[in-house]
Amino acid sequence: MAGRPIHTFQVVRREQLTDHMVRLVLGQGSGTGFDTFSPSEYTDSYVKIAVVPDGVDVAALPQPLTLDSFAGLADEQRPTVRTYTVRSVDTERGEISIDFVVHGEQGVAAPWAAAAEPGQPAYLMGPSGAYAPDPAADWHLLAGDEAALPAISAALEALPDNAIGRVFLEIAGPEDEVELTAPDGVQVNWIYRGGRADLVGDERAGDNAPLIAAVKGAEWLPGQVQVFIHGEAQAVMHNLRPYIRKERGVEAKWASSISGYWRRGRTEETFRQWKAELAKAEADTAG
Repeated sequence: MAGRPIHTFQVVRREQLTDHMVRLVLGQGSGTGFDTFSPSEYTDSYVKIAVVPDGVDVAALPQPLTLDSFAGLADEQRPTVRTYTVRSVDTERGEISIDFVVHGEQGVAAPWAAAAEPGQPAYLMGPSGAYAPDPAADWHLLAGDEAALPAISAALEALPDNAIGRVFLEIAGPEDEVELTAPDGVQVNWIYRGGRADLVGDERAGDNAPLIAAVKGAEWLPGQVQVFIHGEAQAVMHNLRPYIRKERGVEAKWASSISGYWRRGRTEETFRQWKAELAKAEADTAG
């Protein structure tokens, strides 16, 4: 990651989608932006956002800009990197939209997004991605929590008009619903957990997340399904992934995008470590 180019954008505007979700629209401004950024064809396209501490003179750092450019600075002056889904890209206007779940001052990137002002620089790496709806599928199953909402929203907009599907979105409550654009044959189900995903009790999270029961209790449609499920890791990787792959017998080709975006009680750095350990353990078991 250290040597990857950092694309410099500028905040164009900030939109309050719900009480707990903010959208930043990033444009070219005076930065390099689309000179170095190539939009992805995937609907789960994501970027690494480098949140640079106030007071750091980025223009004075070694160019072209990468994380290595910050290596000579003190630890507290180096950027914190967080991963976010690209909600949409407008190549004609040269703009990127990214949605952030915001809960007060918790976290790093979300408070930065909530306070961002037009004209402020934004530093991105990427994009990367791996999933897009396959028109060869007979139907689509998409599920997740707030963290997966941008990717699921983008996937719904990419589906053909005659697509068939079932969508399950777990959020705190009705106040966090957002308007979605989906084909008539795709049924969208909102599931309320009754509070923030990181604060509700264990009886409404992890192995007991309402999303699990909603997906497992849903009608299983005939034909070949393509599955996209992301969200809190315990719910997704220890509950929904085994259900899809083992109980329902969906082949890896059609269920390759089932993974955790985050895990309760862990920062992104410790979550990445946990995912690596889990992958190794699964590989050892398979071997």
